[in-house]
Amino acid sequence: MISIERPFGIYLWSIFSKIWEKSLGYPVERFEFVAGETYLSKWIHVIGIILVYYVVILVGKWVMSFFSAIKLNMLWKIHNLFLSVISGFFFLLLFEQMFPIIWKHGVYYSICNPKSWTQRVVTIYYINYLIKYIELLDTVFLFLNKKPLQFLHCYHHGATVFLCFTQLIGQTPVSYVPIFLNLGVHIVMYYYYFLCACGIKLWWKKWVTRIQIIQFIFDLFFVYFATYTYFAYTYLPFLPNFGDCAGKEFAALIGCFLLSSYLFLFIGFYLATYKSKEGRTIHKDINKNIQNSKLNDINFKDLSNKVANSTGINSIGMTTRSRRI
Repeated sequence: MISIERPFGIYLWSIFSKIWEKSLGYPVERFEFVAGETYLSKWIHVIGIILVYYVVILVGKWVMSFFSAIKLNMLWKIHNLFLSVISGFFFLLLFEQMFPIIWKHGVYYSICNPKSWTQRVVTIYYINYLIKYIELLDTVFLFLNKKPLQFLHCYHHGATVFLCFTQLIGQTPVSYVPIFLNLGVHIVMYYYYFLCACGIKLWWKKWVTRIQIIQFIFDLFFVYFATYTYFAYTYLPFLPNFGDCAGKEFAALIGCFLLSSYLFLFIGFYLATYKSKEGRTIHKDINKNIQNSKLNDINFKDLSNKVANSTGINSIGMTTRSRRI
């Protein structure tokens, strides 16, 4: 029976709860995210892992320069399909949890009231945060296959781990908007790369980038709104505002900065790849070689330099075919 609490006719949380208890040996209701105590909730650990990630990229690319490409196509398929499916499940699960809150109390309540920061929602946020570490493997697959890496790809992967961490410890209710949209994008994006790994020719690669840009625009609308109304209410009450908004200031500022940088970089990538004359030529050349199964014959370094010149972004071994989110 479809209802406000069960928008899909079944109660997904009940299914998730059973999986959790069988896997971890205790009820999900007992889970509590505590900064500094919960696994991967300390600043030093998070920053350390991100730094190691970037070191591994540099060292890995250097080591692979002495060896032939290591093709792990089956693992690559499994990796992408897993991330697409798990993103889909938590996309629906988060919708199930937030829909009743929005229906009963409204959008402003859902993004600004501390009561919308529920134990169940935080559990989803935490698992989403852990998944970001799995997504770092995207980069490992790429350099093992000797595919040059974009600055956008490397920056975004590391920064997103940091973003999810800061929003968890900052307890920002508005987090559900970027997380929900990001999960939706990842359903499509990772499924796209799974199909590509299976050798299926697809025409909608451009739309993967477009929906990412649209995602960041919506993210920033809600995050800017929540940040503005908080600072106006707290420090500049003479300005029009909607009242207080829950969450720590440092988390709000980090969220605004990182999401803004994402939008800027993704728009730059899109214009350089699909709108400029040189970018369109590069994109056509890559697609032609993909269809002819001659991807390794492409001069990625030369193509990367062309894209870098058109965007003004410095990079080392960039390529327009690199993974993004």
